[in-house]
Order: sequence, then structure tokens, then C-alpha cells
Amino acid sequence: MNPVTSTHRFSELATLEKLTARAVLRSLLVAGLTLALAGCPKPYFAFEKSAGAFLASVDGPKFVHIPDADWNRKANAMVYFYRPYSRWAAEEIDAPSIFIDDRRYFSMRGAGFTWLEMAPGTRRITIRRPIGLLLGFEGMGDFALSMPLDTEFTVKAGEVYYFRYSELNKPAKINSELPADSALGQGDMQLVTADTAFEEIVETRLIENKPPLGKVDAPRSIAQINVRDSFTAERQQLIAQRESELTELKQSGSWRPAPWYKPFSGGSPTKRVKADNALRKLDKREAEYERSLPGSEQEDKHWYWPF
Repeated sequence: MNPVTSTHRFSELATLEKLTARAVLRSLLVAGLTLALAGCPKPYFAFEKSAGAFLASVDGPKFVHIPDADWNRKANAMVYFYRPYSRWAAEEIDAPSIFIDDRRYFSMRGAGFTWLEMAPGTRRITIRRPIGLLLGFEGMGDFALSMPLDTEFTVKAGEVYYFRYSELNKPAKINSELPADSALGQGDMQLVTADTAFEEIVETRLIENKPPLGKVDAPRSIAQINVRDSFTAERQQLIAQRESELTELKQSGSWRPAPWYKPFSGGSPTKRVKADNALRKLDKREAEYERSLPGSEQEDKHWYWPF
């Protein structure tokens, strides 16, 4: 086939797929919004972000480690993600999406790498694959047509981590520091050692932002997002704990009925609710964290001198 004709036909196909994807996306968004309003699980879309290396080539700078001066090694961790070259990955139309704490950051394109600076703590890493043809739909709640990984891993300050993704072959060596049953030591995405990673990652290039089909939200520091997400998760747990405590107090009779002048208040407990104290402490820690961030205003104002 004439290369010019082939390129032209591919361009037409890509345009058709894009137009079709837009039409399907509109329908999916309407359906997703309807389900969300009805209290159904969260829908996941990666439209204009899921293109594989075949449509959004990986031709950024070759891999180099980020200098210590460019990230906060004392407080955070550096996490690298890479995918070795393979013909399969190079011809991929849709690439899998990488989520950290249920936030999407990039698609794992073939022969590419990227990085995220993370805050210490327990982070959740999830991989979702779109349904294909650039439609971008990746699932609803815990449901996904393909979810190669959904697990947690512990991030420690000052450490450097390497995640390797490959659907065709396993790493040269399994990470012996991981438990035998760890999800990060098996499957397509594995947490590998620096020695194992360095044999391959040096041949990869940076996954760059390539609109309209290959948008990414990496490389970057997500440390502040991590901390805030941790506060949110802790708050949700405490609220659930509080509801459970209130139910137990009602059942045990430790409950004061609502006064006649507040008939809709539902009453109040006669014993201390432990979760309330924990929530107050959480509020204090969260406020202290926000004040500690660079650029936050540390103004000592008093009621008698508000200026």
C-alpha cells in the first residue's frame, strides 16, 4: 500500500474514531450524571486522555533521575512508573490509566516513564483500562472491564520507588522485599527494585502531555493532594464511626429526647461520643497543616485590631 494513502486512511480513521467517541461520550456523561444523582457508584472516564503510544508517541527526554534539589526528600517520596518497549505497546490504541487514591494522573504508554512525588502514608494505586476505540469509559464504581491492579502500598519519606508495567513479560527479578502474596509482586504492574528497574527504565522516554488524545497530569508533586485526601478519608471513617456510636447509644437508652421547642432535632446523647473528640483533633491537625504550607498567610490578628 502507498505510504501516503495509508497515512491518509489512518488520519481519516482517527478522525472518525474521535467524532464517534465524542458522540458516545456525551451519551455516557448524561447516563453517568443521571446515575450519580441517583446515588449510584462513581463513573470513570478517560476521554481525550487514554491514547496509547500509537496515537500519542512517547518522544520526550530520555530517563534521568530527578535531582534531590528538585523534590522534598526529607518529607516525601519519589515514585517512578515505566513501561518497557514492546511492539504490542508501541501499536496500542488505548493505554491503561494510573490512579493514585482514586485520582487519575496519566496513561501508561509503551516505552515511556513518568514520576510523582508523594507524601508518606498508605496510598491506593489502581489501574483501569478503557473499553477501546478511544471511548474513554473505564468503569463504574468498583466495576471495570479490565482492572489489572487495585491495591495499597506504603510510602515512606526519603524513599524512591519503581513501578514496572508490562503485559508481556515479568521483571528479571521479583522484589524480595515484598510479601509472597503481595499484589505488587505479581501481575502486569509490579513494584521492582532499583537494580531491576535501571536495566530497563534508562531506555524509556518521558510521557508528555499530548492533547487532544494524550492528556496527562504528570510528572508533578502530588504530596499536598495526598495529605488532603488522607484527611478526607480519615474524616469519612470518623463520621461513620460517629453514626455507629449514636446508634449504639440510642439502643442502650443513653439518649435524651428532643425538647418540645425543637421537635425535629432528634434528641442528643447523654454520654460522650468518642468520634466527636477525634473529629475536633482532626480539624486542628488539618488547620495546622494548611497553615504550614508555603504561601499561607500567617497573620496574627486580634478582634481589637483586625487590620
